[in-house]
Amino acid sequence: MPKKAYLASHLNTLELKKRYQQSKNPIESRRWHLLWKIAQGWTIKNSAIAVGLSYGYAQRIVRNYNQYGVIGVKIKPRGKEKHSGGKAALLSSEQFQKLTHALESKPSDGGIWTGVKVARWIEKETGKERVWNQRGWDYLKKCSYSWQRPRRKHSKGNLIEQNLFKQNLPILVKQLEKKYPNAKIEVWFFDEHRVGLKPILKKVWSPIGTRPQAIVQHQYEWRGCLWFCRTKKR
Repeated sequence: MPKKAYLASHLNTLELKKRYQQSKNPIESRRWHLLWKIAQGWTIKNSAIAVGLSYGYAQRIVRNYNQYGVIGVKIKPRGKEKHSGGKAALLSSEQFQKLTHALESKPSDGGIWTGVKVARWIEKETGKERVWNQRGWDYLKKCSYSWQRPRRKHSKGNLIEQNLFKQNLPILVKQLEKKYPNAKIEVWFFDEHRVGLKPILKKVWSPIGTRPQAIVQHQYEWRGCLWFCRTKKR
């Protein structure tokens, strides 16, 4: 198993993420992105690949951060090295508009858009031999897309019935409590998606200001029955 890289505790994971998201300098933003991933347990090599940096350059960023802290991330690179964050735009204005329209429909594989797929789209559009996956993320953000967790929606769910159920549930519980004053009322849901309780963990890119929806319907297979008994003291 690869050895975990040492990262000095100048900033915690949340602070590193905040600096990555709020930095307006593309080069510094990529450096903070690298450090944030390493703080999450990623190796330097895998983090460098993910954000589109060379392994040697990533090592220098980590070394500068460990030695100088926040200032080390802002140190200008030595020599005349050129990094993707400081290069000219990959797409012209016309190509950028073409990408914006392409994002409104599904990608060629019929799935969902990701930074990797946008990078491959840019390669095909520009004829470039290789475009780093991180540049796909950059262009999704330029197109006013954000990484969001979809709102779950059951394929058989009925919005009107759901709202009525939510409105009437407190009334029903109060009625049961009044009818059985000495009993404990418990509410159990089997299909949590229908009432909007089961979360969606995977995130997708979606236009800023809109919330994506995930259409779901779980199927269960009963393999046995489990009985719950509650004894009553006399």
